Formats: sequence, C-alpha cells, structure tokens
Amino acid sequence: MSEPVFDLKTFLAGLPHLPGVYRHIDAEDRVIYVGKARDLKKRVSSYFQKTQSSPRLARMVSMIARIEITVTRSEAEALILENNLIKSLAPRYNILFRDDKSYPFLKITAHDYPRVAYFRGNTTDNRAQYFGPYPSAWAVKDTIGIVQKVFRLRTCQDTVFRNRSRPCLLHPIGRCSAPCVGLISQTDYASDVARTSHFLKGETQQLLDEMQIRMHTFADNLQFEQAAIVRNQIGALSKVLHQQSMESLKEEDVDVIAAVVSAGRACVNLAMIRAGRHLGDKAVFPHHIDAETTATEVLEAFISQHYLEQAIPSTIVVNLPVDETFELLLSQQAGKTIKLLRKPQELRRQWLVQAEKNAQLALGRLLAERGTAVDRTIALATVLGLNLEETDQLRIECFDISHTMGEATQASCVVYQHHTMQSKEYRRYNITNITGGDDYAAMRQVLTRRYEKLANNPGTFWPDVVLIDGGKGQLEQARQVFADLGVEDVLLIGVAKGEGRKVGLETLFFCDGRDPLELGASSAALMLIAQIRDEAHRFAITGMRAKRAKAREHSTLDEIEGIGPKKRKRLLARFGGIKQLANASIDDIVQVEGISRTLAESIYHSLHR
Repeated sequence: MSEPVFDLKTFLAGLPHLPGVYRHIDAEDRVIYVGKARDLKKRVSSYFQKTQSSPRLARMVSMIARIEITVTRSEAEALILENNLIKSLAPRYNILFRDDKSYPFLKITAHDYPRVAYFRGNTTDNRAQYFGPYPSAWAVKDTIGIVQKVFRLRTCQDTVFRNRSRPCLLHPIGRCSAPCVGLISQTDYASDVARTSHFLKGETQQLLDEMQIRMHTFADNLQFEQAAIVRNQIGALSKVLHQQSMESLKEEDVDVIAAVVSAGRACVNLAMIRAGRHLGDKAVFPHHIDAETTATEVLEAFISQHYLEQAIPSTIVVNLPVDETFELLLSQQAGKTIKLLRKPQELRRQWLVQAEKNAQLALGRLLAERGTAVDRTIALATVLGLNLEETDQLRIECFDISHTMGEATQASCVVYQHHTMQSKEYRRYNITNITGGDDYAAMRQVLTRRYEKLANNPGTFWPDVVLIDGGKGQLEQARQVFADLGVEDVLLIGVAKGEGRKVGLETLFFCDGRDPLELGASSAALMLIAQIRDEAHRFAITGMRAKRAKAREHSTLDEIEGIGPKKRKRLLARFGGIKQLANASIDDIVQVEGISRTLAESIYHSLHR
C-alpha cells in the first residue's frame, strides 16, 4: 500500500499555534533543514510566501517534499530538541558546528594526597573537584604549570606515586612538595590543595591576604624556613596575576563570542573568562556555509549548539545583535538569569575587541590555507588529466604498510576530499597470516579487505585516485586486486621514494600505460601527493608502534610460568605497565592478590635478566 501524497495546503491549515520543531524533508527522504518555532503555524507557513528573502532559502523551499513537526512544551525544550536533531542528522541547510570532543577540565582528585590533572569527560564524580571548562588542552596544561610553581601539588600517576623511594626531579626545582616520600605532612598538603582551589575559583585577593598572614606568623615564631617557602609562593602567585593581562577586578564567569564571515566561510572565536581569569580562546569553523550566510546566523547557531551540553556562564558578550528570545531560552535551560551583552563597556569591551580580532585572523589563515589546498588539488587534477570541474569532490585514498622487521604489521588508509584530509574516515588494518616483512602480500590483503565490500555493494561511492606508497611491485599488487574485483575506473598510482627519501624526488608509476612521472620539488601537485603519502605513513606507524608495544608487554609476562590472564591483568592494573612493574620490589609484587612470594621472585628475576 503506497503512502498518501503530501498535501501542503492541508498540512499548513492543520498546524497548531504551539512551540515545537519542524523538519523539511526532500524527495529522497533526507532531512534538509531542522528549525524551532515559538508558533509552528506562523513559522512554517512563512516559508511558502510568494517571495523569499534569499536565493538560498528559495532553493531549500523548492526541494521540500514534505514536512514533519514535533510539538514541545516550551520554546526552550524546542531549542534543545532542534540542536540534538541538527547534530545527529547534519541537515544540508543548517549551519553546523562539528566538535566531537568535549571541552577539557582541570581536575583535583580525591586521594589522601590529591593529584592535579588534565581531564576530559564526564564530571559527575562528586568526590573530585573540576575547574573549567577550558577552551583548549594547552590552557589546562598552562594552568597546571602555574599550580605546580605556586602550590607544588603532585601531577604523577598513582602507580608512580605509590612506588617512589625518593623524590622525582620536580622536587629539587620547586615544582612538587614530594608527598610520595613524606616530605610534607598530609595536613599541610591538604592546605595547599585548599589554596589551589581558592586560586582556581578566582578568590585571589583573599588567598594573598591569608598567605601574608601565614608568612608573618612563621617569621614571628622564628620558623624562617617555612616563612621563606610562603614568601616564594606569594612571589610566584603575584607574578602570575600580573601576567594575566585580561584579569578582571570582579570574580566573574564570562564567555565572549565574536562571529565573522568572509568569502563564503565563517569563524566564531570563543574567549572564556572564569573567576575573572582569561583562560584562552578557541576558534571554530562551521560547516554548511555559503556566500549568503550572515554572521548573525552563524552566531545564533553557535550559541544554540554550543550551550546545549556546556555549562552556561552568567554573562555572554557577543559582537552582533541576536534574537531577544535567546536570553530567555538560555536562562530557562541554565536555571538562572543569563545576560547577553551586545555593547559591553570597559574591560568587557576590550575582551570583545580582542575576540573579534582573533576571529578575523583565524578566518584569514583558514582562507589562505584553503586557497593553497585548492590550488594544489587543481594542479594534481591537471597533471593526472582529471575533470577540473569536480575538484571539490575529488576523493583520494592512500595506503601504507608499517612493521618492524616483520613484527606487528599494520596497514593504513587515509582519505583526502574537499581539499582537506578527512580524519574521521581513516582506517587501520591488522595484517595477519602472511610471512613477516612481505609488503606485497600485506598490500594485497589490505586492498582486498578495503574494496571487496565496495565491489559487492552497487552504487557505493568509489575513490577517484588510489595512491600506493611504493614502487612498481606494490602497484602491481593493487592492479591485480582491482582486476580481480572487476574495477576499471579508479586511477592507481604508485609513489616511489627518491634518493635519500627526500620530498620532491619521488617517481609516480601508473597502471594505465602512462610513462613514469617525476614532477620535481617545485610541483604543487607533488606537494599534495607527498602530504597525503606522509599522513598515511604517520597513521600507519603510530598504529604499528602501539600494537608492537602491547604485544611485547603481554608476551613478557606470558613467558613467566604461573602467570595467566587474570594475574597478568592484576599486575598491570596494580603497577600501570610493564616498566613500572620492572621497577617494583619483590615485596611490592607480593602485595598483588594471588601472587605468592615464590612467584613474585620469579617475576622480579624474569624482568631483570
């Protein structure tokens, strides 16, 4: 039974005057746009007026085959649903910010001697303290460096901490108080942890006052060594605060957001101020942008998508006017009053000017890099005789084999398309059942596994070019695989390294009767090939090293009589790795459940042969 034909007029007439989310769907049943509305009837009906506000909107409306709606209890709920759908469906006409990674935090653990660490993930563990989020990993690590200089908290892993017999090198240079060997009492260390927490919360003046009192108290009691330690902490902290050029007089949380658009691309720069300290900036570049997209549209899309899963500060400073409903919606979502400031004053204005400048600089770099990438793609298409009208869609897949004397052989496949490397499409393949070091067999296996599935699925998108890192021998393996699969319209190219493996001396080999080609170091086409080839090599060798390290770690313990999977797991969990286990004493090893002294001695001597 066929589905009923979608009747637009009847559908629009029956829409409710309620908040909700609507989805525009094309003739191929793909969602091309997701939107929210305070009043579904008014908003959806507005798309079908006689004149459209832009050619882009007109194109989208012309593609609509049917519409689906979901009624929600409030516009705030509609905002959340809208952005969940945008992230999951990635509709063609929605501005999309793709950031799969969560923002990082600084974490103070809940140990007897807490550790300060970089953390990315769920912050629901109430035992630990989390500070952030920070705009980048660098910002977290920079703050950890400050904490080490001023408060000398430990940063070492628990396995290292539990097994130290003397202080590490951080102690003599004043970066750790060495709680691992008892050079500081648990009470004094807890006081340093509390001061660190006050510093990270922005309570700097109270902290400095308290430290001044402690220093004078130590001096009055003739405890001059302790007084000198506190004096040095005050000096280090004062220096840090002086270096914070964007330090606020108020201990406030503020996000500063600036959006700019140029040449069909957009950039949003987010500056995070937490507890009055400027933690750093993050530039993000949305997808699905064209020449008709405005900076205001980009800014509104960022605000709605970014704060869907992030804590919302009390104040958000923006460089463009946004829909007045955003303030109300964000307040409802956060459960507190959120202010959106368009024209800030004094220090906040300085933050905004700097954020806008950073956005413009980041966008300028992106456009320059993209221009170079486009030029290289066109140069390669020209050299290879490909269709110059479809360089945006040109897809290149490159393969490399990596192993160490035949051990832990891995193959990599990297993808280049839309003038950039597509890291989400990278794949690694464990190569098995071949003679160690047989690169020809490894190449044949990975190509067969990669393309056999495509050959068995008609209509699957194939690459235009396949690069093989190697000369005529590897290329011949590729030719045989594609011949066996009956594939003829993919260009196969072998990339043979030149003398000294220097970039620019490579020779390209072909299967279609062309003569070998040496493009030279000045060729933009060869620069692109070298970039893709080097990325395939990097991806292969990192996977191979990880596989080799894992295999060696496990095999060392497996060779010891009496060690099975359970005991091996307990040992590695207790010490954190084979190196840490090798540094442990027999008495330490005996403490592991199921390990007798005889077995501990056997483990110790096996690891010290």
